[in-house]
Amino acid sequence: MSEILVIGHRNPDTDAICSAIGYAEYKRRTGMTEAVAARCGDTNDRIDYVLDTFRVPAPKFVADVSPKVADVMQQKILSVRPDSTAADALRLMDEKNLRILPVMDETRKCHGLLSLFKLSKFLFPAANRGRHSREVLSSLSGLAATVGGELMLGFHSDREEELILMIGAMGLDSFSTRLEQVPSEKLCVLVGDRLDIQEVAILSSVRVLVITGGGVVNPKILEIALRKRVSVILSPHDTATTVSLCRASVPVRHVLNEEFLCFRETAPLAAVREEALSSGFFVFPVLDAEGQTVGILSKTDFLKSVNRKLILVDHNELSQAVQGADEVEIIEILDHHRIGSLATQQPILFQNEPVGSTCTLVADHFFLNQVELPAQVAGLLLAGVVSDTLNLTSPTTTARDSQVLRRLEAVAGLNARLFTEKLFACGSLLTLKPAPQAVTTDCKEYEENRVKFSVAQIEEVGFEQFWKRKDELMAALENYRASGEYHFSALLVTDVTTQNSLLMLVGNEKLLKRIDYPRLEAGIFELRDVVSRKKQLLPYLTHCLRSVEKGVKNKGENKP
Repeated sequence: MSEILVIGHRNPDTDAICSAIGYAEYKRRTGMTEAVAARCGDTNDRIDYVLDTFRVPAPKFVADVSPKVADVMQQKILSVRPDSTAADALRLMDEKNLRILPVMDETRKCHGLLSLFKLSKFLFPAANRGRHSREVLSSLSGLAATVGGELMLGFHSDREEELILMIGAMGLDSFSTRLEQVPSEKLCVLVGDRLDIQEVAILSSVRVLVITGGGVVNPKILEIALRKRVSVILSPHDTATTVSLCRASVPVRHVLNEEFLCFRETAPLAAVREEALSSGFFVFPVLDAEGQTVGILSKTDFLKSVNRKLILVDHNELSQAVQGADEVEIIEILDHHRIGSLATQQPILFQNEPVGSTCTLVADHFFLNQVELPAQVAGLLLAGVVSDTLNLTSPTTTARDSQVLRRLEAVAGLNARLFTEKLFACGSLLTLKPAPQAVTTDCKEYEENRVKFSVAQIEEVGFEQFWKRKDELMAALENYRASGEYHFSALLVTDVTTQNSLLMLVGNEKLLKRIDYPRLEAGIFELRDVVSRKKQLLPYLTHCLRSVEKGVKNKGENKP
């Protein structure tokens, strides 16, 4: 698999989704044909409104990018059916130079594995096995097909049964004596053009007479065989070759290994590697969610490299990235947030600039490099800019955002102010979503001096819904903090009309005491003129955190 995923952070916002779509489009138009827009979280009502407005599908959902079994398995499955003969399997193994074959039915269910080693032991049994070394489990039609012969007379020819091979290569008296030692109804006599042996075998009512050498069968022999209801097969091969082929007529379901180890196609490679390599098996059927076999994994497949790469947009910290991002190659980052602790194995293109929106950076790539920008994509980028900058009113807004937005308005044929009003009028999280979902929809995880915490933001028109649901929001935020084992969890609820916010904070009591904004209720603070999580709230919270660690009284000198 070869793909480059352009992907935003977990719990994506409008900027993350729109920048992923826009940057993937830019990359494809500049030669990176493998670039695909992706997301690792659900869209929300505002994102859906934007996508519906510009008639663009949501990026494909990818929950985990770590290498999976499906990434390295062999998708072309060479197999045989349970009723295939050992000869069929050996022929395929020889042609494809295989040692093991899966045995699958018409529903693609794997019944077991057929190994060349076990087949060889069956087809060439030890000499001390006596009569067992001459036993064959097959049908007469299967026997005839395996030797490439003609079933000239057949009685119950499709019935599977146990046959005992006997070669008529001795004197008539000796042959007659041997016939008496084995039940005739199980005997498969193989003989060349010796009419006397053929006739004695038929008169003794053997189960089947196999005439070797490919000659013409005497009509008298066929007449006697018909009367005695003895089946007759004409083989084109000599007797020695025919005998060896007869043993290979057994259906493979009788000689397969029914014990085998299989894996799901979605299983992480790292999770199955040790189990697979320490097992006594060499190949492993791969199943889909319905239990159908969709691939074969061999031990050597674990040596393959997975050709999946990432371009991160709107974030640069692994704690916010799609699961498994640390197991694949990150080739580029395009962001406008603080620089975290992400480390890469090789140099990458890292563009991090203090602008109000990642979509501003994406649009700049189109404009500066004179790459054609489709109107639909321009509309998406405009939505990302006005969403992250609150239509250029946020303190994170720069002159560059303003310049880019004007150009996007012209390309998309939109009025940014009118679009912003419609955007924020739809999809109130506090009206439409249950509290646990509302407090995590746009939530980011951070780490400061090995202390993990989370900060979520909800943008609303007014605070009416917040005050109606404050108790359940507080409970949901505390549950989220506890489940993530965070030092503290914060929720910033911003009124986009007044440019003010409310801060809900749960967790470390010492940190709560450091917050010197007006306290409205326990754990709820009023933050006037604060609208930016990135530029205003996050620096303030990290300052408070450091103050707690140092035991210094917070005098508000770092308030936004």
